[in-house]
Amino acid sequence: MDDSNVEIADPQNTTVDSDNIGSDISSEPPPYSPSREDQGTDSDARPSGDAIRLQQQLGLFNGISLIVGCIIGSGIFLSPKSVLENTGSVGMSMVVWVVSGVFSLIGALCFAELGTTILASGGEYSYILYAFGSLPAFIVLWVTVLIINPTGQTIVAMTFAYYVIQPFYPHPDCPPPDIFIRLLTILCLALLTFVNCWSVPWATKVQDVFTIAKVLALLVIIVSGLVYICMGHTENFQEPFKNSKGGSDIALAFYGGLFAYAAWNYLNYLTEEIKNPYRNLPWAIGVSLPLVTIIYVLANIAYFAVLTPEELENSNAVAVTFGEKLFGPMAWIMPVSVAMSTFGGVNGGCLSLSRLFFVGAREGQLPSVMSMIQVKRKTPLPSLIFTCFLSIMYVFVEKIETLLNYFSFMTWLAIGAAVAGQLYLRWAKPDLPRPIKLNIMLPIIFVGACLFLVVMGTIAAPMDTLIGVLITLTGFPVYFIGVWWKKKPKCLVQFSHTVTVFLQKVFIIVPQEKED
Repeated sequence: MDDSNVEIADPQNTTVDSDNIGSDISSEPPPYSPSREDQGTDSDARPSGDAIRLQQQLGLFNGISLIVGCIIGSGIFLSPKSVLENTGSVGMSMVVWVVSGVFSLIGALCFAELGTTILASGGEYSYILYAFGSLPAFIVLWVTVLIINPTGQTIVAMTFAYYVIQPFYPHPDCPPPDIFIRLLTILCLALLTFVNCWSVPWATKVQDVFTIAKVLALLVIIVSGLVYICMGHTENFQEPFKNSKGGSDIALAFYGGLFAYAAWNYLNYLTEEIKNPYRNLPWAIGVSLPLVTIIYVLANIAYFAVLTPEELENSNAVAVTFGEKLFGPMAWIMPVSVAMSTFGGVNGGCLSLSRLFFVGAREGQLPSVMSMIQVKRKTPLPSLIFTCFLSIMYVFVEKIETLLNYFSFMTWLAIGAAVAGQLYLRWAKPDLPRPIKLNIMLPIIFVGACLFLVVMGTIAAPMDTLIGVLITLTGFPVYFIGVWWKKKPKCLVQFSHTVTVFLQKVFIIVPQEKED
């Protein structure tokens, strides 16, 4: 690349608008822009569709497959055990699965209103930023970037790796070697990051294919279970509410059920990349959540038809035990199904969660290089690589699930705060255009339920919550140093600028062009 064609601003002559929340985190000079020769086209003659920005490439089916594919990960294959243990009965378990689905649908509908009112990618981060300002939004961003997103991605990728290797180690006394699982986890994360860096259409095709595959796998379970019931095996449904539990046990059961429905908000991370978002975002949500709820309820009926409550409680992977009992020599279908499901979940996470880092950088709350676009591929390459890097770092952490437990309260607090912002905006900005406007009771009910989950989670695991709060508090000094403090030393500004320009030249990335 010819540096003579590069124009770099003098940092000594740079001024910063201290009132601009979206200013760069390091107050650095404007980034370099590749010459026309570097971009391979005359920018003045370039068609508007070739603008260097994230493109609106997601249609309605892509949106449905993203939501369904991200929700159906490992949860439906693993969570039925924890739900049954905490409810104590088949009937109460089914109630938890239905109510969890309805609760998730209410939350998703609230996000449909938010997503069509505040037409910005970034999900709850963008909504909290718009409603409550920079500091609370940064705290959500800090915890999400540092812990929640990368650990969640790593756990799902490790589940994929385990179930890919597991059929080669069928004996329970000879589990797969830990090093194999971790290496395959890294390969999975790296491969899907490459696909997402190379092409958004490629990533959506991968998502579509694996979503269809995992739905078909669940249909195999559902049809097999229903056939089993039609053969007269209904003994497990006798006295369905016998030995039902209550109180805090039911709250813990809901945690298990809601874990299986997690990721219903992922399409909102990509709002700006949806074709006709006013139509496709709410329709994708309205189709996906009822579909997933029906699939989950029928899958649990199938599980309970084939497995006794005792067998289900003693199983570490309900779907695998189901296959072993029903399919005999074809039992390998279930581990492969779990692997396909989790692989699609990791891809959906790469596609959606990287946009949170992109939007955070665009708002000046992360380094500016994270908000840049690869010139040729038009993908948020830096944020994708950063997401992959953090996830791979957590591959080497022992007991990674504990880290995620520390922040379960923060997940529901952030989502609840976003919907509370919806209520606040109804009062503060009643004339704001709202293509979708829900009955006010739905967000009120959802915020109250989120507070209940936060309180019950704190009571159930006070030390985990305390550790999570202490780690969250580290975001405050980072905010005041990195975002609020504008007049940073010139040497720090120059260093940040030099690193940014170097990364731009290495990856051929530039800031997103504004729409005309």
